[in-house]
Amino acid sequence: MDFCPPNISFVDVWVNHGTSECFMDTVSSSLLALFLLLFGGTQLWMYKKYGIRAREVLPSKLYYLQIFTSILLCLMVALKYVLEATVLYYKTIFIYQIISGACLVFALAFATYLTIMERNYLLPSVPPQGHGLVLLVFWTMLLIFANLTFVNLKRPDWWFQMRTFDDKMEMYMFVVYYSGTLVLFILGLKAPGLSSFRNYYNLNADQSSTSNETQRERSAWTNIAQKVKILAPYLWPRRSARLKVQMMVCFLLLIIARVINVYVPIYNRLLVNSLVDEPLVFRWDYVLILVAFKFLQGGGTGGMGMLNNARSYLWLGVQQYSTREIETEMFSHLHSLSLKWHLSRKTGEVIRVMNRGTDSITNLLNYILFQIAPTMLDIIIAIVYLISTFNTWFGVIVLITMTFYLVATIAITEWRTKFQRQLNLADNTLTGRSIDSLLNFETVKYYGAEQYEINDFRTCIINYQKEEWKTTLSLILLNSTQNIIINVGLLIGSLLCVYQVTEERALTVGDYTLFTTYIMQLYVPLNWFGTYYRAIQKNFVDMEQMFDLLKETSDVVDIPQAPLLCVTQGSVQFRNVCFAYTSERPILKNVSFTVAAGKTLALVGQSGSGKSTIIRLLFRFYNTDSGDIFIDNQNINSVTQASLRQTIGVVPQDTVLFNNTIKFNIRYGRVGASDAEVIDAAKNADIHDRILNFPEKYETQVGERGLKLSGGEKQRVAIARTLLKAPEIVLLDEATSALDTKTERTIQSALNRACANRTTIIVAHRLSTIIHADEILVLHEGQVIERGRHEDLLVKNGVYASMWNQQNTKMTSEGQSSEESSPSAASTVA
Repeated sequence: MDFCPPNISFVDVWVNHGTSECFMDTVSSSLLALFLLLFGGTQLWMYKKYGIRAREVLPSKLYYLQIFTSILLCLMVALKYVLEATVLYYKTIFIYQIISGACLVFALAFATYLTIMERNYLLPSVPPQGHGLVLLVFWTMLLIFANLTFVNLKRPDWWFQMRTFDDKMEMYMFVVYYSGTLVLFILGLKAPGLSSFRNYYNLNADQSSTSNETQRERSAWTNIAQKVKILAPYLWPRRSARLKVQMMVCFLLLIIARVINVYVPIYNRLLVNSLVDEPLVFRWDYVLILVAFKFLQGGGTGGMGMLNNARSYLWLGVQQYSTREIETEMFSHLHSLSLKWHLSRKTGEVIRVMNRGTDSITNLLNYILFQIAPTMLDIIIAIVYLISTFNTWFGVIVLITMTFYLVATIAITEWRTKFQRQLNLADNTLTGRSIDSLLNFETVKYYGAEQYEINDFRTCIINYQKEEWKTTLSLILLNSTQNIIINVGLLIGSLLCVYQVTEERALTVGDYTLFTTYIMQLYVPLNWFGTYYRAIQKNFVDMEQMFDLLKETSDVVDIPQAPLLCVTQGSVQFRNVCFAYTSERPILKNVSFTVAAGKTLALVGQSGSGKSTIIRLLFRFYNTDSGDIFIDNQNINSVTQASLRQTIGVVPQDTVLFNNTIKFNIRYGRVGASDAEVIDAAKNADIHDRILNFPEKYETQVGERGLKLSGGEKQRVAIARTLLKAPEIVLLDEATSALDTKTERTIQSALNRACANRTTIIVAHRLSTIIHADEILVLHEGQVIERGRHEDLLVKNGVYASMWNQQNTKMTSEGQSSEESSPSAASTVA
C-alpha cells in the first residue's frame, strides 16, 4: 500500500500549478487532530474535573443545526474516502487517506463532544460571550484549510475542471463539506447553544460564581475594544506637535529595524560564502555593512541597538505624557466621588490600584507597540522570505512552530490569568492591612495589640504567598511548554537545512548560516513573547481595576449648567429634610429650621441623633432623601458643589493635618494667601506665639495627620485655616469636645473670632460652649424635640435642662476632687 498516489511524493508540496492533495490532506488533518488533542483535551479535563452540570439550558434550533452539521461533516469525510477507495479515481486506498480521514473524523467528533460539554456544563467562572477559544480556533482552522482548496483552481488535473463523473462527485462533496465548515464557523461565532450572561445567571444562579469571582475569572481581553476606547485619548499627545512628530519617528524607526532584520542574515550568508568559495576574497565591505547593521540592530535582540535606544529616547516624552494625563484624570476622578464611596473603601487599596493601573499603561504601550507587534511582523516576514529563498518546507516549519508556540502561550496564559488576578487581590489586602495598621499606630499602642497586628499581618502574607505559589507554578508550566515547542522547531529546521547542504547540495554553507542566523534572530525576541504576553495580561488586569474606579459614579453630582452660589447675607434654611445612610435606619425625620444671617444655631443631643449629619448635608457630602436645604433662598442641590463649599468653613472635631509644614496647613484655607495673611490668621487663632517657639517656626513639619502637634495646637491651626478662608458660613462640629476644659476655654476666644459676624452652626457636646447661641435645637432620634435660647430651654425643664444639670453636676464633682487633691500635690512638690 502506497502512502501517496503514483508519481506524487509526500514532500512534493506544489504539483502542476497547485498543491498536492497527499501533502495538504495529511498536514491539515493532522494539525486539526493534534490541536484538539492538546488543547481540547485540556479543556475537556477541566470540564471533567471542575465542571458542574447546568441545571437548565435554553432550547435553541440553531444549536441542533450546529450539532447536525458537525455529525454530517464526519459522515461526509468518511463517505468521501470510502468512495475514493472503491469507486472514484484510482479505486484504491492510500495511507495518506487513512491518516487524513481518521484524523479529520476524530477532530470533528471531538469538537462536537466539546460543543455539547460547553452547553451542558459550567466551569467555576463566567463563560465568555460565545464558545471557548479552543473551539473557535478549530472552526477557523477548518474553514481556512477548506479555502486553501481554491489554490488548485488553475490545476488542469484537479476535479475543479468537472470533466468526468469522478470530478463531479468530488465537486458535490466539496460543496457540502465547504458549506458545512462555513455554517460551523458562523454558528460558532453566534454560539446558539450557550446562554447569554443574563440567562446564565437567571438559570444557574446557585451554581455560578459570585460577582467578585466573575471579576477574577474573566479573561483580561474581555471588552478589549472598550478598554482601548477609554485609553485612546490619553495615548495621543493632542496638545503637543513636538510629541506627535516624535511618535511618528518612533514608528519609522520600527519599520527600519524590520528591514535591517532581513538584511543581517543576508549579509551573513554573503560573508560566509565569500570565505568558502574559491577564490577567497577579502570582502571588507560585507564586514563593515554587517557590523553596521548589528550596531543598529543590537546584536539581533533589539535590546541594545542604536535604533532601539533612539526610539526609547524619543518615546519617553510620549510615555510621560500618557502617564501624566491618566494619573491626573484618575486623581481628579477620585476627588469627584462622594464621601459615602470613600468611607466604603480602604485608602491603601485605592492608592495601590491607581498606581498599578497608571504604571500598566506605560508598560502596555511599550509591550504591544515595540515588542509584540514587531515580533509578529518579523514572523510573517520570515515565513515569506524563507519560502521564497529556500523552499516551502522551511516556511511550513516556522509557521507550525510559531502557531503552536503562540496558541500554547495564549491558551496557558489565559488559563493562569485568574491566578494573577487573585494574587493582585491578595496583594491589595496585604497592602491595605499594613497601611491601616500603621495609620492607627497610636490605637495599636493604646490597647497593646502589637502581637495581634503582627499575627494578622502574617496571615495576610501567608494568603498572599499561597496565591504567589499558584502563579509561580503555572508560570513554570508555561515556560516549559514554550521551551519544548521552540527547540523542537529549531531541531527540525536545522536537520532539514543541514541535510540539504550535505546530501542534496541544494543549499550552501552560507544558506545554513542565513537560516540559523534568521531563526535565532527570530527566536530570541520570541522567547520573550510569553513574558510580554504575561506582562500584557497583568497590565490589563491592573487596568481593569483602574477602569472600574473610573466607572465609579458619585452619588452627589452637579446638575447640568448649575449656577454658582451667590451669597449676599448667609442665611441657612432646612425644610422638612429627611435622610438615611441606609434604608433600615432613618437618621433625620422632617427636620426644619432657619438660621438668620450672622446668627448662631447650636445642635445638641445624644450620639446618633443626627447632629453631624446636618453638617454633612449642608456641606453636601450627601443628598437629602427628601426636603430641601437653602442658602440665601438658593437650593444647594441647584448650585455647583465647588461654589457651595467655598462659602462654608468647617472646624471639625478631629482635625487631620497634611504631613507638611504649619504654614502649608494654614495656607490651605486659601492657597493664594501671602505670608503676612497666614501670620495674621495664626495671631487671630492664638497660635502665632506658640509657632514662634518651635525651632523651625512656620516651617515646622507637623507629621502624618498632624501627630507632632497637641490636640489644642491642631485645633488652633484648623481655626487659623478657617479664618484665612474667610467664609460666609462657619460650621463647628464638636470642635472642642476632644480637648480638656482648660484648653477648651483658651480656644473658645479664637472660635468666637472665627464666628464673629458670620452665620454659624455649632454641633456641641459641652453645653457651656453654646449658651450664647441665638437658638438651640435639641435632637432625638433624628427629630427636633426642643428649640429656643439657653435660658428659655432651662425654664421649660425638658431634655435640654436635664442635660445641663447632668453636666453641671459632673463639673462640680470634678472641681471638688481637684481642690481636695491640690494640697497633697503641693506638699509633694515641696
